[in-house]
Amino acid sequence: MILSPSMLSADFSVLKEQVQEVERAGAKWLHIDVMDGIFVPNMSFGACVYKCIRKHSNLLFDVHLMITKPERYIKDFADAGADMITFHVEATDKVQECIDLIHSFGKKAGLSLNPETPIEAVIPYIDKVDMILVMSVHPGYGGQKYIEEVGTKIQKLRELCGKDYLIEVDGGIKATNIKKVVELGANVIVAGSAVFGDDITAATKLLFDALK
Repeated sequence: MILSPSMLSADFSVLKEQVQEVERAGAKWLHIDVMDGIFVPNMSFGACVYKCIRKHSNLLFDVHLMITKPERYIKDFADAGADMITFHVEATDKVQECIDLIHSFGKKAGLSLNPETPIEAVIPYIDKVDMILVMSVHPGYGGQKYIEEVGTKIQKLRELCGKDYLIEVDGGIKATNIKKVVELGANVIVAGSAVFGDDITAATKLLFDALK
């Protein structure tokens, strides 16, 4: 299981230190939520923010674009140091073009779907992308409750994709439910408020221990 702590929940006044702490605690990825205030109600930050910490971290930068027409900005996010760029199937009518553009910059491509979106929307692209991201909350806000109904979606995707394919799940995951989500078929887990807090190292350990 790969843990991808969500930078959105970090304390931005000490961002470098917190990113380095999650790396020391055993995380391999850093989930970077980019919101435009259009595709989702809230706004977060642009490529310039994580570009500043790229030189301070060896984590895989897992950039999640919650933006309308992501094709407009893929180059910017690639240039800023993203390793994986994931966009929403609902956000563009140029899905294959976005995938090809991401790969053209030597980056891995992911495709995300919202809780209400059927898996049929991403099935045609499973063999075109490197990862499918299943949203287990409605995107745009941190701290939401995990939507149990997405469990069937995770299971079906695992059956379709095979045992080693990357299936990421994002939203409402904590120590009390992480094992269940992994058992359903997820192998990349995004956790924000469950990691970033007063004791990042202890919180990260709690998540890993919950899988035992």
